[in-house]
Amino acid sequence: MKFNEMKISNDVLKAIRDMNFDKPTEIQEKALPPALSGNDVIAQSMTGSGKTLAFAVPIIEKIEHEKGVQALILAPTRELANQISEEFKKLSKYKKVYICEVFGGVSINPQIHALRRAEIVVGTPGRILDHMQRGTISLKNVKTLVLDEADRMLDMGFIDDIKKILRALPRERQSMLFSATMPDEIMYIARKNMKEPVKVKTQAQVAKHLLRQFYYDVKGEYKISLLTQLIEREKPSLAIIFCATRTTTDIVAKHLQANNVEAKAIHGGHEQAKRSKVLEGFHKGRPHVLVATDVAARGLDIKDVSHVFNFDVPKTVDEYQHRIGRTARIGKEGKAISLLSKQDHEAFRKIVGRFDITRSDATRFKLKFIGLRESRHGRAPQGRRPYKRRY
Repeated sequence: MKFNEMKISNDVLKAIRDMNFDKPTEIQEKALPPALSGNDVIAQSMTGSGKTLAFAVPIIEKIEHEKGVQALILAPTRELANQISEEFKKLSKYKKVYICEVFGGVSINPQIHALRRAEIVVGTPGRILDHMQRGTISLKNVKTLVLDEADRMLDMGFIDDIKKILRALPRERQSMLFSATMPDEIMYIARKNMKEPVKVKTQAQVAKHLLRQFYYDVKGEYKISLLTQLIEREKPSLAIIFCATRTTTDIVAKHLQANNVEAKAIHGGHEQAKRSKVLEGFHKGRPHVLVATDVAARGLDIKDVSHVFNFDVPKTVDEYQHRIGRTARIGKEGKAISLLSKQDHEAFRKIVGRFDITRSDATRFKLKFIGLRESRHGRAPQGRRPYKRRY
């Protein structure tokens, strides 16, 4: 099915053509028809599958001017909220629609002003609740609710905030839920708050022939040395390196910069302006290496990422799947490389049983000892040779 065979107005079709979208993705083809017909929708698809368009088009088609906030889209992070908002603006290029972004980390006063005439609100649960408590947002005219990256909002502890927001919405509305995975608590919310939803599901993982996955078993103090040499050898066009904490993210980025790798860190501890600037540059290929926490990188739609590096192995299979989903998109090839140290083995056993991951030999590299943190006595402990472990 093509876009012009769906119930989409000429103004929106023209905007879609301007975005160089020739035909719908799998999730768009499956989710758009029921969404355009007003049905509740539960859609499961991996990051980067084009789901924003699948819920944005039906919302834009239903907006009535000067009727207040008629659509609310909840997202887990500022970056994703901003990204969704930009997509809405492109799709409503030929229609007069007022879109407001609502998230923390920036001044609330411009948001209060923008909400006075907003028709579509895209925001994070915490800041939406803040506006509700201040009385600066009215949800009485909301006709459509979207929960985007619902599983991530659950992981980040937003479930109670979401429930409070749901209680404040009109009972008669269209609800759409988009998520890469469907934990039990998300399905419970769906059952309680949706009416006979249409369920659609697309490919959950990147095709094996497009994504090659490897892991190296290496002592923790040698990780940065190995990572630096891998980047030099692989020469990624765009790469995302995932770290477990903000501190590690900053340290890894600084070490890479010291070794002439064009890298920048991004995490929740940075001001919004800095995060936006780094992401804007990464989209353009400068820097070509982004060092990030899961929270900062979740949901970002960045095209042409050739490599994903797991400096710290994720704790769950779902999180690993989210990370590797950043590469090998839209028929392109990609690589996912994980660096394992002793503390990663337990989590990685669960992951390696679900994915086709090849073990690589770290002893081929001339690894240097680099301690990430100093000891209590101010000196880094002496390094040992990398050790082997097989799965």
